[in-house]
Amino acid sequence: MGDSQLFADTFVISDIKPQKYDHVARVFANTENGEIYMHLDINNDIFSCAVLDSLHIVIASTLSLDGVKDDVKGGWRESQPGEGLNLADDYEYVCHGTIYKFDEEDQENIKVYASFGGLLLYLEGPFKKLTSLRSDKVYLLVNK
Repeated sequence: MGDSQLFADTFVISDIKPQKYDHVARVFANTENGEIYMHLDINNDIFSCAVLDSLHIVIASTLSLDGVKDDVKGGWRESQPGEGLNLADDYEYVCHGTIYKFDEEDQENIKVYASFGGLLLYLEGPFKKLTSLRSDKVYLLVNK
């Protein structure tokens, strides 16, 4: 992982359920080794997926390739021509959001809650793998 990447892992989708909002589905998945559980709301018009698909998930503090923090005031916007490459250029689905809650049930496991414009992310797994997510504003980057 680079300096800007707080978390990266590959998940296998076990279930997908439609939500009450149009174009939104909740994806349920586990890492390939089963250590981390996730559910993620996605816009399935923009990024469609199916049960048993593998998703490479990255959570980053910045999209800058050199790790310099973004000066984001009103949210993320796609880079314009001439602005140079960034981390988002390598991913199919990118969101900007906020990690808003941590639950530490015991010394070994942690639960992380994030919102990306109302699309929610929940991660549950080992403290040592998820503690780096103690950040406010983050980017979610996803590839199949």
